[in-house]
Amino acid sequence: MIEKKILITLIIIIIIFSLVIFIYHSTNSLTVKHYTIPVKNLPPHFEGFTILHLSDLHNKRFGKNQARLLALIKEQEFDVTALTGDLLDSRNPDIEPIRELLTGLKESDIYYVFGNHDHRLGDDILKLLLKDYGVNILENEATRFRKDNEHIWLLGVEDPSLGLARLDIALAEVNDNAPKILLAHAPNIFPPAVKDNIDLILVGHTHGGQIRAPFLGALYVPGQGFAPEYDYGKFSSANTTMIVNAGLGESVIPLRFNMRPEIVLVTLVAQ
Repeated sequence: MIEKKILITLIIIIIIFSLVIFIYHSTNSLTVKHYTIPVKNLPPHFEGFTILHLSDLHNKRFGKNQARLLALIKEQEFDVTALTGDLLDSRNPDIEPIRELLTGLKESDIYYVFGNHDHRLGDDILKLLLKDYGVNILENEATRFRKDNEHIWLLGVEDPSLGLARLDIALAEVNDNAPKILLAHAPNIFPPAVKDNIDLILVGHTHGGQIRAPFLGALYVPGQGFAPEYDYGKFSSANTTMIVNAGLGESVIPLRFNMRPEIVLVTLVAQ
């Protein structure tokens, strides 16, 4: 009887220890996610064009001076960097982890859109920092990204989760049929973007649910509630594709389960 109790106790300890290790791994070990997206009317010089997509840092650090994160990024090949909001965490704002990340990315063209935490804190300090590092901030606007004598459109809208997105204003600047890549913080921009024939949308905000049940996916996402429709990964409708990035940091609960922090690489190919 005593041996049985000891055995049961050991099994419980092993289960708890394994769970702790799994949660720590899910929260702190970085992964790379690759997507290849066919795009209509892709100019020949943009064949294989790759976007590094980062989101939702929430002033988290991956080693001293972001060493682990930057080492992983430097192993990748990409043409431009897209940051889709919430570099800061409004509950515990700290500008230094962002500065460390931007220092490591300074050789790349960077485009940024604001997230709900950035606005909740007040974006003036963050905006000054981003401009110091040459980051292109897109606030309901569009810009041509040129390669040789060809271009695609990069559009950015204010945070859809706060009702600030004005895709119509951004699209008013687009005057040809070149592919349109949209940066936004939250995925509820998807339905209107499909109607406006956006080719590719890059978003974050959901953290992939942050806590994901095996085989079921995200249990809850702010703004979408339980059993969210747009929680993580690739979504397609008509000619529009949306990539929901799981992000790097956490919010509210400082842990992840079955959803590791990630950097995303999106490669464009001709449809």
